[in-house]
Amino acid sequence: MDCLTHRCYCLGFLFVMLMAVAASGQTPGEQLTKLFDEEWEYTLREAPTFASHLGDKRYNDRWPDVSLSTMLRRHAHQLEVLQTLSKIDEAALSPADKLNYRLFRRQIEVDAAEFAFNWHLVPLDHRSGIQDESSVGDSLAFTTVKDYEDWIARLRSFPTYMDQTIAIMRAGIAAKMVQPQIVMNRLPTQIRRQIVEDPATSLYYKPFKSFPPEFTTADRERLQREAQAAIREQLVPSYRKLLGFFEREYFPACLPEIGASRLPKGQEFYAFLARKHTTTYLTPAQIHEIGLSEVKRIRAAMEGIKERVGFQGTLAEFFEHLRTAPEFRYTDANDLLTAYQAFSKRVDPLLPKLFRKLPRIPYGVEAIPEHMAPDTTTAYYRPPAADGTRAGTYFVNLYKPEKRPKYEIAALSLHEAVPGHHLQIALATELEHVPEFRKHGHFTAYVEGWALYAESLGDELHLYDDPYSKMGQLTYEMWRAVRLVVDTGMHSMEWPREKGIQFFKDNAPKDELDITNEIDRYIAWPGQALAYKIGELKIKELRARAKAKLADKFDIREFHDVVLQNGAVPLDILERIVDDWLAQKK
Repeated sequence: MDCLTHRCYCLGFLFVMLMAVAASGQTPGEQLTKLFDEEWEYTLREAPTFASHLGDKRYNDRWPDVSLSTMLRRHAHQLEVLQTLSKIDEAALSPADKLNYRLFRRQIEVDAAEFAFNWHLVPLDHRSGIQDESSVGDSLAFTTVKDYEDWIARLRSFPTYMDQTIAIMRAGIAAKMVQPQIVMNRLPTQIRRQIVEDPATSLYYKPFKSFPPEFTTADRERLQREAQAAIREQLVPSYRKLLGFFEREYFPACLPEIGASRLPKGQEFYAFLARKHTTTYLTPAQIHEIGLSEVKRIRAAMEGIKERVGFQGTLAEFFEHLRTAPEFRYTDANDLLTAYQAFSKRVDPLLPKLFRKLPRIPYGVEAIPEHMAPDTTTAYYRPPAADGTRAGTYFVNLYKPEKRPKYEIAALSLHEAVPGHHLQIALATELEHVPEFRKHGHFTAYVEGWALYAESLGDELHLYDDPYSKMGQLTYEMWRAVRLVVDTGMHSMEWPREKGIQFFKDNAPKDELDITNEIDRYIAWPGQALAYKIGELKIKELRARAKAKLADKFDIREFHDVVLQNGAVPLDILERIVDDWLAQKK
């Protein structure tokens, strides 16, 4: 193209762009900002419990509408949003807005694509669902009379929410989209827990057991009376209905065998989930091979620990020693909780060695609620409220403390609290000059990959100060490597559950209670467990690349800032961010 033609082309393109802006009255950046604002408000309206969790009280009096017609409407809305995005000129956006555009589009595209597989027709499993919606109240701040009245309004409207959920489950039966019986057999006990004779013993009644001191006696008595009536007249009958439906219709229709491959379009669905959760194009077969390679590498490191402590016997015998020796266990749940809390306090002052920017939002360490503990895993993290009114929370499982070894405390705490989930998620929550969806983004490979990578930082912080705590870290890394093998094995290669359990036991000294709960989690959440190890490997790869290119100019604190500065992103975008930084440094 000659210079004159090129100049005319550029002027013509500029004219078209200016006319488009004049017609809309907005630049592409302004159009994008408007769309983000509208969609964030839409998200909060459509997901009122999510809004409540963030600290936005505008929708505290309602449950989400989960009717089938609303699900179809939301899917149509996603397609409309994608059309709107396609009309915004990405090339004319600033670098920051280009990143916002790509992240937002990626989220919508993935959610829209998943709809075709009908996974939305599976609304509950043994770890989450309407049988445990009382936990919503645990994350709310009850400070005003209206806060309590909103919760009562939710209780009164619960029958509609339950009826919609049962309708979804019936549609799932018709579409053959159901969970396996082996994990759903835990549900009746969970449902019966909500069927109480005395409303004051209901898990939904917990907020009414204490009030701010300024409340009048009349208000306290009225709120308690209305809450008990709602529990007795609306809530308990709803759960009785669910129990009858579950036992008569739903459980008999659940799958007798495990694995996503048993579902309609099962192999295609699982391959989609693998791409979704890892944010890569790795196939299940490729992920399986990566898992086997990592298992082999970590086993060799475990052999080294066995020799270091002078254990005479095979690795399998060493595992059994770690599972059973009383010196590795607490017998009292309070002692175990104290140990978790003490270790977390030990980590906090060490963080500046590896990080230049730390979150302002604090975190706490609490016990997993007793009614949930038997059916859930070792620990989990609850993010802070968006408005800062609730700290982040690292929940630890105190059920059967004699089954929870001391040597796992370090790695688990580094993962769930700092420098793992709390540090990363709190920093994302505090991001400035970004759309709201960026502050709460959850690309699993990044979020869980970072937390697993954070476990390895215990070496640099000198927190694995004895061979057994280092063995704990290797156990947790092995746990995530095993996931790659057993998740793909069960969902893509038709492994039976027993084979997954045995492979786990053969390669990690985790207690059988933990192993069984973990395997059942993978069965219920196909593909999610793949994200951890794939994300961690990518972060370690990028760190090695940066160290090789920068040599003695490599600053670990700066590298961590680069990885964390944008919140959660897909792994390919993270790689581009790190490569751009390296190019600038060179």
